[in-house]
Amino acid sequence: MKKIEAIIKPFKLEDVKEALRDIGIQGLTVIEVKGFGRQKGHTELYRGAEYVIDFLPKIKLEIVVSEDMVSKVIETIRESAKTGKIGDGKIFIFPAEDVVRIRTGERGEDAI
Repeated sequence: MKKIEAIIKPFKLEDVKEALRDIGIQGLTVIEVKGFGRQKGHTELYRGAEYVIDFLPKIKLEIVVSEDMVSKVIETIRESAKTGKIGDGKIFIFPAEDVVRIRTGERGEDAI
């Protein structure tokens, strides 16, 4: 099993969610986050004063999938989150040792 974390632009969330649903992903976690990379921040004007917005709003998706779904999920996220502009995000893949469904006690891929 693998845990896939993706950082995407907020307005792409619905596109990514629908694309993942279309390939059979039944669950994911969505977290509102802030950060910066090469996109950096920008300057805004508020009540006549300039200030720098260092951290930009992003969405972090977390999905645990079986090994055979990893490539398909990565490609689906990449295609549906892509705008072609700086700041499109990143996808991280981590090993997931075990999963336990709290309600039933199922473990491993049965709990996904």
